[in-house]
Amino acid sequence: MNRSRPKAKRSRALGMPLTPKCVRYFERRPYPPGVHGRGRKQQSDYKTRLLEKQRLRAQYDVSERHLRRTFDRATRAAGKTGEALLADLETRLDALVLRSGLARTIYQARQFVSHRHIQVDGRRVNIPSYRVRPGSVITVADKSRKMTPFLEAAAGAHAPEHVPAYLRADHTALVAQLVRLPERHEIPVRCDEQLVVEYYSR
Repeated sequence: MNRSRPKAKRSRALGMPLTPKCVRYFERRPYPPGVHGRGRKQQSDYKTRLLEKQRLRAQYDVSERHLRRTFDRATRAAGKTGEALLADLETRLDALVLRSGLARTIYQARQFVSHRHIQVDGRRVNIPSYRVRPGSVITVADKSRKMTPFLEAAAGAHAPEHVPAYLRADHTALVAQLVRLPERHEIPVRCDEQLVVEYYSR
């Protein structure tokens, strides 16, 4: 992921705000950046699929190599490949930290995990791509609970309007549990996963 590019410009290039802060920038200029942003012509089928894949990458803040590996794993799973791909991405530790309201953005969630503020079943995990299994409990480490971002999270500042049904979250206690694997209609990402499958299957 090219993190050096300002998130507001990336949001405009992808056609969707990537963070809450980017919403107002995107609403003010809802077209791609650059002098030709307003006059872009109709996209080819290839570019449509490429853009959808890039949107998925951005929403989970994953590299191309990681997404490709995840897709290869999804092709071997039972059921529809696109749904298996999203379920695999959604059970990443950083994604669940975000969904449970412990972090404001996927970037902050990734940082929390990398800096060893998050525990899974009582054990510190510093790998954002760590796959959480159903039944596992996610908590904030005791020594990290007095940090300002977690005090805000405990007050419900980052709590989503609706916690997905596959998660059980207690913001006050800074605890979340993955109850079961997510189903496609429950995963709050903007993506036509079939276009992503077609992109990688070309």
